[in-house]
Amino acid sequence: MSQSRRMSLTEAIVGTAIGFVVSVLIGLLVYPLFGHAFTLTENIGITAVYTIASVVRSYLVRRGFNSLRRAAP
Repeated sequence: MSQSRRMSLTEAIVGTAIGFVVSVLIGLLVYPLFGHAFTLTENIGITAVYTIASVVRSYLVRRGFNSLRRAAP
């Protein structure tokens, strides 16, 4: 039984939301180590761009694998 598109999107969003929080916290620690001092708002903005890309990537990969599974003999 394959996963519905809605469930694929929900799974991608939930997984990425957890990653978003972790990434913001890590960014607050890591950016200064590389000489970059971003405000919390800037850090959230930077992380948001990567988060959107991650949701799209996760959804497309999931749907791609579901298509392969349905097409397999």
